Amino acid sequence: RVNKPWGHYRSVHRNDGVQIKEIVVNPGGRLSLQHHRYRSEHWVVVQGSGRVTCGPKTTTIYRNAAIVIPCGVVHRLANPGAVSLYLIEIQLGDYLEENDIIRLSDDYGRLVIP
Repeated sequence: RVNKPWGHYRSVHRNDGVQIKEIVVNPGGRLSLQHHRYRSEHWVVVQGSGRVTCGPKTTTIYRNAAIVIPCGVVHRLANPGAVSLYLIEIQLGDYLEENDIIRLSDDYGRLVIP
């Protein structure tokens, strides 16, 4: 389990070119506005609801819904609800390390790339 200021995640599977994580976003939590150079992300909501920014579009996703974040597209995930947002993230790409996160904006003072 890796604790973050917005909640936590746990990697449950990793193999060449794929990683699967369980992600929990606390009520009111919001991940950084970011993009990735080497991977796409596929999110499936298990519990709660989330507000997803993907490129210029912002949408709300609910339990049993899925969304694809293409490689290179600016995105953000937020939990505006009163219960924890629980989702499964499937990462696909040639490089799946955490240092592939390019932060453009962050609520928690973490490094942002101008």
